[in-house]
Amino acid sequence: MEILKEKIQEEIHGFHGRVGFAIEVEDTKTFYLKSKEVFQSASLIKIPILLSILLANHKGEIDILQQITITSENKVGGSGVLQTLSNGLTLSVKDLMTLMIIVSDNIATNLLIDLLGMEAINTAFKELGLKQTKLNRKMMDFAAIKEGKDNQTTPEEIVHCLKLVNEFNEHFGIDGQNIAKEMLKHQQFREKLPALVDEDKILVMNKTGELSNVEHDCAIFDYHGRICHVAVLMDGLNDQESAKQTIRKIGKHIYDFFIRTQ
Repeated sequence: MEILKEKIQEEIHGFHGRVGFAIEVEDTKTFYLKSKEVFQSASLIKIPILLSILLANHKGEIDILQQITITSENKVGGSGVLQTLSNGLTLSVKDLMTLMIIVSDNIATNLLIDLLGMEAINTAFKELGLKQTKLNRKMMDFAAIKEGKDNQTTPEEIVHCLKLVNEFNEHFGIDGQNIAKEMLKHQQFREKLPALVDEDKILVMNKTGELSNVEHDCAIFDYHGRICHVAVLMDGLNDQESAKQTIRKIGKHIYDFFIRTQ
């Protein structure tokens, strides 16, 4: 673990911007930097939203097989595919959850926020053990951003969410955990933490986030049952491509650590 820490410290030495991370390897080896500091969540907020939906489903408050129709009024820009598909398309809540995670679909996310309600989602966050993670606006709501309303989280709380997905807990049962894992396994945006990893040798389940001057990624690395939960959050950037490269190298160092200590 000390070699891994040294390698990551080398990568962030002289980094232009704020970087915070939480790295937990097999729950016994940890490495934190500014891990309790609050960052704009960008699309990382979609993981706790996913968990809040699974929690409500487990309680019987909603049914993830329920069908929802997409209308022109629902459509927003940014990431995702629903904005290019036909109005009147009907999908299940589970399908919307999948699109929210694997292609970070903003329309799907907003429909899920409408389904539960922002207040109920923030209440669920607290029930899930999240103290600093807050949903304060829908996706692509630039008016809310101008008013100072933005979504927020911390590296440690994103790792907590990943552990809820990957470790037994009472919040959504094994079925809910398996649903979340399958979605993360099919993530389409793999240009950060998984980018330099040989995925024939190690499973990486991740979710990215980005805004102007913000680059994030979080992931579960699973090497034959040996687990690392990691969240890397960066802001105040003047070179986003350089930030992405740094996140890629952190992912590669985690991969090398597992391969070296197999």
